[in-house]
Amino acid sequence: MRALVFREGVPRLDRAYPLPKPQPGEALIRVNLAGICATDLAILSGYGALSGVMGHEFAGTVEQAPGAPEWHGRRVAGEINLPCHDCIACRRGVPAHCIVRKVIGIRDQDGAFADGLILPLANLHPLPDLIPDEAAVFIEPLAAALAITRDWPVSPAERIAVTGDGKLGLLVAQVLGLTGCDVVVIGRHAKNWGVLEKRGIPALLEPDAESLSGAMDRVVECSGSPTGLRLAQRLVRPKGQIILKSTLPQALPFDFAALTVDEITLSGSRCGPFPAAIRLLSQGVIATTPLIDGVFSLDEAEAALKRAAERGVLKVLIRP
Repeated sequence: MRALVFREGVPRLDRAYPLPKPQPGEALIRVNLAGICATDLAILSGYGALSGVMGHEFAGTVEQAPGAPEWHGRRVAGEINLPCHDCIACRRGVPAHCIVRKVIGIRDQDGAFADGLILPLANLHPLPDLIPDEAAVFIEPLAAALAITRDWPVSPAERIAVTGDGKLGLLVAQVLGLTGCDVVVIGRHAKNWGVLEKRGIPALLEPDAESLSGAMDRVVECSGSPTGLRLAQRLVRPKGQIILKSTLPQALPFDFAALTVDEITLSGSRCGPFPAAIRLLSQGVIATTPLIDGVFSLDEAEAALKRAAERGVLKVLIRP
């Protein structure tokens, strides 16, 4: 099969990559469509230690499922973490933090920039017909956005800023907008703001956000940039919270003394609930079409990565 393989720091299309064979309890999934994530771009810049097929956002169709014929032909999305179910984290009920977990397209498990991939049946979520593949590829990042409201309930009285107007920031803003809170997006790419305007969510360019310094109850950092992180620290009020959604490939200088003095809570946030994401997409309350900036064939996957890395570009999709 064809697969975009990352080895020795370079992504290359392999047209003769071995087709994986599913074992009982697993499925071979034909990839219908896959999305390029900021984490994929971070891998290109040195994040993690992937050696294998890239990609973790996808919609596909089950082609083989030994011993489970009811799965054959189903359209599915798939959760990205493959836990051991036996380590201390798994026993504590947080398998997404399994200490020996595999993560498709990120750690020790081939991903979705390929004609097919293997996943455990336990990771699969059937897709309703009313969610097209072009929306289904957003389930994983939308679930990540929903992790915020799952882990920290948001009240309508709160003021929350989202730093970063890329694909994740725009999903996070839409999710927060559903809570009724006062949300504002701060970014650099006004061309991306149409989806916000239609939902009554204000947006500001970074230089215009200084008037909000110290006024935000929470700031969700989605820019993936050092300047976005510093801006988040300026915006949050004393005893407020900064939620980090970005995966940065490099270490950054940070004013931890100010966190202590102002009693700021700094929280990481990663994977979220797929069922809730599927429900919101089924209800049509989250816009994804405006977030698509291009569709490339798998044969053009290397060019797709270059396009996705351009400044201000939103979601780039790969269709096998």
